[in-house]
Parts: sequence; C-alpha cells; structure tokens
Amino acid sequence: MRRGLSTAMAAVLVGGLAVACGDGDDDKGGSDSGPVELTVDVFGEPGYDALYKQYEQSHPNVKIKQRKVSTLDEYKPRIQQWMATGSGAGDVVMLEEGILPLYMQQKAKFLNLFDYGGKNLEKNFLPWKWQAGLTPDGKQLIGLGTDVGPLAMCYRTDLFKKAGLPTDRTEVGKLWPTWDAFLSTGQKFQEKVPGSKWLDGPTAVFRATVLQNAGSGAGYSFFDKSDNLVFDSNPAVKQAFDTSLKFETSKLTSDMSIFTPPWQTALKRDTFATLPCPSWMLGGIEEFSGSAGKGKWDVATTPGGSGYWGGSWLAVPKQTKHAKAAAELAEYLTSPEGQVGAFKAANVFPSSPQAAQDPAVAGAKSAYFNDAPIGQIFGQLVAAVKPVHLGPKNEDVRAAVENVLISVGQGKQKPDQAWTKSVDEAKKAAR
Repeated sequence: MRRGLSTAMAAVLVGGLAVACGDGDDDKGGSDSGPVELTVDVFGEPGYDALYKQYEQSHPNVKIKQRKVSTLDEYKPRIQQWMATGSGAGDVVMLEEGILPLYMQQKAKFLNLFDYGGKNLEKNFLPWKWQAGLTPDGKQLIGLGTDVGPLAMCYRTDLFKKAGLPTDRTEVGKLWPTWDAFLSTGQKFQEKVPGSKWLDGPTAVFRATVLQNAGSGAGYSFFDKSDNLVFDSNPAVKQAFDTSLKFETSKLTSDMSIFTPPWQTALKRDTFATLPCPSWMLGGIEEFSGSAGKGKWDVATTPGGSGYWGGSWLAVPKQTKHAKAAAELAEYLTSPEGQVGAFKAANVFPSSPQAAQDPAVAGAKSAYFNDAPIGQIFGQLVAAVKPVHLGPKNEDVRAAVENVLISVGQGKQKPDQAWTKSVDEAKKAAR
C-alpha cells in the first residue's frame, strides 16, 4: 500500500526552513501570509499529486496548481520562452539535467536558494547531485535535486516467453553482458516473434549509451568541461552512435522516439519487447501501458554495466510573486520524506541518501513490474553512477542527432553517411 508524507512532517519541514530564513522574508519576495496560489511546472510524472494535497492540508493558505507536459521536448520551448520574456513561468520549475547547464548561464533569473535556508540542506543529497545544483563558483544554489536515473532494462515477459527466451530477471540479465550481446539476442527474438520489434527505437539506446560511455571515460559527452563541442572527437559519442545505428540497420527497432504519441500508443500493444529503463521510466510505462501491461513487464540489468539517464532539480524563477512560499514548497518536495513520497507514487529514485535507505524505497517491490524488487535493483545501480558533464546546448545537439538516427530507420538517410550528417547537425545545433 502506498503511504504519504504526514501532514505533521510537512509542517515540521517547512517550519525548519522558515527559521532558517529569519524575519526578513519581505525582503525576499514579499509577504506570503495571505492566500497564495503556487504553480509548479513539470514534465513526465514526478509523483507529486499526494504531496501537494498534504502540503495544502498543513498550509491552508496555499493552493498548488501543477502544469505538466509529457516530455522534456515539449517542456523545453515553454520554459525557454518564459525565462526569455521574464513572465509566464511557474513559481517552481523543474530543470532536467540536460537543460540545467543552460539555466546555470542565466543564474540571475533564479532565486539563490542559499538565501532561503538552502545552506542547511546539503546533507539531504548525494554529493554530486548537490554540487550540480550550484553555480560553478559555489555561491548560488539554483536548484534542489529531485530524482536520479540509475539505468536498467525493462522487458516484456510474455513476449520473451513467446520467443523461447528466459523470463526470470536474473537469467535475462545474463543474456546481455554487452550491447553486442543485446543485439544478437534481439535478432534471435525477432526470428521467433516477427510481429514485434526488439526495441522501441534508437533514441533511448543513444541517450543511455552516450552517458554510459562518457561516465566510464572522460566524464563528458557532446561538450567538454570547458563547454567546447567535441561531438566528432569524443570516442564515447562515436561508440554510442555506432551502437545505436546497428539496431537501426538491423531493423530491430520500431523507429520511435520516447514519449511521443505513437510510442505511448505502442506501449498498449505488442509493438516492442525491451526498453532502456532508468527508474523514472517505470512511471511512464505504467501510465501509458495501463492495466493491459500489468504483470507483463519486468526489470533486468542493462548491457554494458552501470549507467544513468536523467534526473532533475527544482528551481524558483525570480519572476515569482511568492518567493518565500515557492522556496518552501521546493524544499518540501525535495526533502528526504518528499522524495520517498514521490518514489512511491511514480518510481522516481531519490537523490537523497536518507530517502534511498528508507525501507519504503530500499524494500520496494512493484506489483506492476511482476513484483520486481525495484528498490534493491535501482539502489544497487545508483551507487555506481558516474555523473557526466553536459553543455548548455546538450539538448539541442541530442535532438538533432536523434533525428538523423530516426531518418535512417525511415529510409531517408543512408547509414554510411549518417555519422557525417550527425556531425554537421551537431555543429549547427551547438551554434
């Protein structure tokens, strides 16, 4: 049974922050003693609905409105417009790891959460997650960490059984110690189940393997740590591109991009059998597969060892009219107790060590995913995560290159020219 953060705990959390802020709140965004409506801008499924209700119960003067879109690609132009024009943004906004570097360059547009009690919160986060929310000089706290995305592989047990493959998650993980082994398993699968593809598309593999390769290598992907474009010279990127292209040229994918409407519809059918699966992806699979997918999906280890994909921070734009109240809400949602609540609602794995060790997380099993011990699986994986530096134009380059990979599957781009085309598109996107 899912259980939520208690009203009493919510009051304790925010009470602590109010003390940290002292009596000068009017100097940091005006009085919030009257009725306040706070808007929270998010994408995907952060698992906050129950937390909002509990917060409202403990703060009768606060009403919370969530604006949610399905994908980061939908979210990105909206927040770009709000921040560029200085109006329209929510009081609290979610910044995913791919767009966080862009807004680090616009730090003047965000509150310094150090001014709202943030200095006391470092112990609540993994060291690298906390550090990534700081400006490079360490003087401004832009965002508080939400989740991290330790990487696994989700698979359809019913389709694996039809193909004569093992369905036990431990045995399944042994099928693919490497991405080449994963590809050869896929070829065997499609010989047995020609009506289904092995993978959803090339984009999830590309995103996963870029970070996996970069984490085990130089620690950066499309841009080096001085934010110079190194797309065409970083072996981690070329290796990830070649891996992804192999699945396209082998006709092992459905040629879809994640979270697009066709991808969402495909999850209700037998369109594909596997999906690179950071912890937050479980919420998307459950949302879009619905009751038809319950018990059919399971979680195994990913090819190539450890990795991660995604994770976000909550920030407060200076354009808010309720700075203190918004900062308090951001702290509440990212507190250890808040992250436990979000995990239980949407399987978003905590960036808080305290939350990760909570029995509700560490001992969690998912009935939807065939009773997989997801707390144990993702808890072991997160310990091996090696963070990767991402440049301000990371998402623009990523999207441009993914379009080239998709076009190969559609027959619009010759495979032997795909890398050259991707280098050209990456350079354009990075300008």
